[in-house]
Amino acid sequence: MTRFSRLAWRATCGAALGLLILSQAVPSRAQQAGGGVGAARAPVPAQAQPQLPPQPAPPASNAVPSIQPPAAPVPAEAPAAAADTGRFAGIGRLRELSPWSMFLSADLLVKAVMIGLVFASLVTWTIFLAKTIQLSRARKQLSEALARIADTRSLSEAQLALGSTTNVLSALLSAAMQEIRISADSGVEAGIKERAASHFSEIVRMEARAVRYGMAVIATIGATAPFVGLFGTVWGIMNSFIGISKAQTTNLAVVAPGIAEALLATAIGLAAAIPAVIIYNHFSRATKSYLDLVGRGSGAIGRLLSRDVDRFHGRMISRAAE
Repeated sequence: MTRFSRLAWRATCGAALGLLILSQAVPSRAQQAGGGVGAARAPVPAQAQPQLPPQPAPPASNAVPSIQPPAAPVPAEAPAAAADTGRFAGIGRLRELSPWSMFLSADLLVKAVMIGLVFASLVTWTIFLAKTIQLSRARKQLSEALARIADTRSLSEAQLALGSTTNVLSALLSAAMQEIRISADSGVEAGIKERAASHFSEIVRMEARAVRYGMAVIATIGATAPFVGLFGTVWGIMNSFIGISKAQTTNLAVVAPGIAEALLATAIGLAAAIPAVIIYNHFSRATKSYLDLVGRGSGAIGRLLSRDVDRFHGRMISRAAE
């Protein structure tokens, strides 16, 4: 084989080898039209393959896959509402607006005001019951005593008619008889009557003080209870406004509970003051009527004293004439 023949043979073998390599590296048009089957079968160099993360093992055949329900969609304003709820935990929590719940949720000073007003109301009604019993009993006893001495002619007969009864009329009768006994050697008739009238005035004043005992307390409660309740209301509303400024909202559902708690103090103050004023006016009329009856008793004893003094001086004059 000549040198030219060897060169031709080498060129033919190189061309054949190049065609073989090109046929393996570049897919044919048929392979491209068929979805790249030939390309998928073509070997990929090791350095060109991507590194994939390890895949988890498939579940066992007997394991039941857990189905998680889809999460409910959260509205966009839910975080803001939660933040508002946290800010209003002190003043704006929604609660039942009953008097007891409002009392429990009120400020410490407002609670003290409410308790004081309730105690004042209890004092008012206690005095009302006690004074009603006292006045009715005293009026009944004095009326019966006046009926007993209506037909008597002297102090001694009146004393026998009253017996062991202890009331203001018996005190007046005892004072008149004591003055006659002390002034038996006095010859001045007007002096005895004047001194006895002075004793009568003291007894009537003492009886008036006794029958009016407790009415000053009722008058004080009736005059001051509304202002005490208003003080609790002002304090509670101040605290509510301070909480509103901190929370930076004017939502009525948030603001209303605090204001309602504050207004409850005024309501209790009025509930304590109105009955106190009515009871005070009632006892003022009842006391005046009873003291008028006491005045009648004082006049009756004074007339009996005057008769006894006249009889005594008449006997003294007749004795002196004999």
